[in-house]
Amino acid sequence: MALKIRLARAGSKKRPYYHIVVADARSPRDGRFIEAIGSWNPLLPRDGDRVTIDADRARHWLGNGATPTDRVLRFLDKAGIAKRDARSNPIKALPGKKAQERADAIRKAQEEAAKALAAAGEAAAS
Repeated sequence: MALKIRLARAGSKKRPYYHIVVADARSPRDGRFIEAIGSWNPLLPRDGDRVTIDADRARHWLGNGATPTDRVLRFLDKAGIAKRDARSNPIKALPGKKAQERADAIRKAQEEAAKALAAAGEAAAS
């Protein structure tokens, strides 16, 4: 049985509140879970107590092979329970394919205009 440490949404519409739960990977997000080990209230200020985690139970489940999701791993890293490697995706900051094509077309048009201007300048000079 593959175990996940993940978020289960609670709270009402436009007022999110999440429980940090240990669940079977096949069960739905807000469905059946094995144990609730914490909570996250994203509406609280960042310097407040937004995240509460039972560190002992989190270590227990990590030791038993549970894999945390990326968001939960961020919480565990901040609490000093697990280590999250830094990610770097420099391609993400690049414009999309169509935007790159438009930029290439504009650059080519500018180069052709500069060549035509240079040729017109040489023709006028001679």
